[in-house]
Amino acid sequence: MKWETALWMVACFLFESLPRGQPDTTCHAFAGETVILPCTAISPGEVMLSNSMLYWQIDSVLVHFFHNGQDSLEFQDKHYQGRTSLFLDQMKHGNFSLKLSNVQLADTAEYACIYKQTGNYPNKTQKFKIKLIVSGQSQISSRSPTDAPCLAVLPISFHLLLSLGIWHW
Repeated sequence: MKWETALWMVACFLFESLPRGQPDTTCHAFAGETVILPCTAISPGEVMLSNSMLYWQIDSVLVHFFHNGQDSLEFQDKHYQGRTSLFLDQMKHGNFSLKLSNVQLADTAEYACIYKQTGNYPNKTQKFKIKLIVSGQSQISSRSPTDAPCLAVLPISFHLLLSLGIWHW
């Protein structure tokens, strides 16, 4: 790992320790679902991924790290291994949303999405806070319109399709 990357990671930990305001978005999910935590760059134009760092964290816990055009997950917290991914085809357009699979009650937290352009580009750092609240049981009817900014992908079962009238015997 380059010293710049190590320094950036330390800066992110310090940045996250600053006093907290309100989260930019609150997401609701049920245990076992897949949820997409939204994060979009504010700057217009196409993002140069080869000159970008994207850091998803909870306090000092590394959830997902993207650097120089690729995932860099060697320091990812074990709790999140194999459960996180980014939308690589959408990142150049500023979509830095995190897909978190098999959501667990322990995933309830305030996540920070920190994006930084490096190299010859303006040295911009953008930070977004997303609060994730995980409930124990999935009940489709309990979702409200306020859940709209976050996408919860429900596990589709045969019984669910039958109950919704999508599938018939």
